[in-house]
Amino acid sequence: MQEMQKIEDQTAGPKTGLWGWMDRRTGVDALLRSALYEPIPGGARFAYVFGSGLLFIFISQVITGIFLALYYVPSADHAHTTVAYITKAVTAGSFLRSLHAYGASAMVIVLLLHLSQTYIYAAYKGPREILWVSGCVLFALVLGMAFTGYLLPWDQRAYFATAVGTNAASEVPLIGETLKRFMRGGTEMGTLTISRFFVAHVFFIPACIFALVASHISLFRKAGAAGPPDEDPYEPKKKTELFYPRQVLMDLSLTALLIVGLGSLCFFAPMQLGPAANPADAQYIPRPEWYYLPIFQWLKYWHGAASVVGILLIPMVLVLGIVALPFFDRSIERRPWKRPIAMGAYGFVSLALLGLGLRSQYLDNHDPGVAQQLAKQKAEEQEYMRKPFETELSSATLAAANVALADPEGAKGKEIFESLSCNACHGDGGVGTAAAPALVGIKAKHSPDQVAALFKHPTAKMTAGGMPPIDLPPDDLKALIAYVESLK
Repeated sequence: MQEMQKIEDQTAGPKTGLWGWMDRRTGVDALLRSALYEPIPGGARFAYVFGSGLLFIFISQVITGIFLALYYVPSADHAHTTVAYITKAVTAGSFLRSLHAYGASAMVIVLLLHLSQTYIYAAYKGPREILWVSGCVLFALVLGMAFTGYLLPWDQRAYFATAVGTNAASEVPLIGETLKRFMRGGTEMGTLTISRFFVAHVFFIPACIFALVASHISLFRKAGAAGPPDEDPYEPKKKTELFYPRQVLMDLSLTALLIVGLGSLCFFAPMQLGPAANPADAQYIPRPEWYYLPIFQWLKYWHGAASVVGILLIPMVLVLGIVALPFFDRSIERRPWKRPIAMGAYGFVSLALLGLGLRSQYLDNHDPGVAQQLAKQKAEEQEYMRKPFETELSSATLAAANVALADPEGAKGKEIFESLSCNACHGDGGVGTAAAPALVGIKAKHSPDQVAALFKHPTAKMTAGGMPPIDLPPDDLKALIAYVESLK
């Protein structure tokens, strides 16, 4: 504290110039001194770098997210197209999107390391109970950010993985189905689902994170650094060292490592984008991101009445136990080797999560049918990435707009097409949507008689997708077929 007072005395003189003008109006000088001259019991350590690393990643996510949002349209018709435009057409768009996607994984990793270091050092003890609780809530919000952002590309992987996630919510007793409908905006996933996930991902959760980060930092400043594990959590006795300069340099070293690591990943292994979501694809096998694999595997073991225990009771007890840890672990002992029960619990949970994730990967790799389908899905993603960007304003859309000028019968068919609300599922001009496939080029696949038969008697797959039988007078049916066949 004497060193802190000495520095304040040396810098307390009147400031001149632009900096003095700013300081007199904002107090920025005192704020910087308060931040940089925080005393650290026991001195600076690399174990303390994760908090600053998290703040850096979060700021990076906010900046890259803002640039992505400049192009993104949150609707089932346009979401995938806008992400494809970012990835394939915008200058450095693939790098930017990859930086945002890989940044989500980096944030989960660094946050896990930060929580682990806090747990192992027992830094939740002493006057830091609320600090620990706020950190646990921040962890939940980060997982929520990752979950809501995963759907937004609206490709096959995003659609089906989110479908599995929202279906898992329906397993919650009593409120499961209501929760699922709330998340999806209805019984099926579509534009309302994207809209809700977009609002949560861009507005609601980030606002909560901003507020919690501010309170977390304020609580940390109030409680002070915990110091090494052999320090007293209530009355630190070790010699202190100021945050600046050694700890600042250590924090910057992690920041530099993150910049180099994320930049290399984005450049050499850019994030893939698969074909647009097709809900009618019954063969697609969904798999979540790596940090959700343990939960994905865990859910496989619980069915029927037992799901209440596995999906609700056990996770709730585990989460409550972690959050309430500082309130029932009241001893001042912080050394890991003197806390066998706490460290044993940490090791068990960590190995269980790792084992569940590896088990999921093992089962996928050793099931020939699953492994073959997953390889096929990966190949489809790579093939889609190699294709040039295709705008939604295709020749089919132009043909639909101008058909009345070229073919009166086709113009009549276009009116029938829209009166039957066929464009609600197949899109304007039959370009296709997430709800139904494109009708473009149908003339090359089916004769007029075959098209008429499909209209009158849809296949089981078409019926499952919501296609009703079409019963029209012969002239109207002929006009509708003429219009559909004009979509080239």
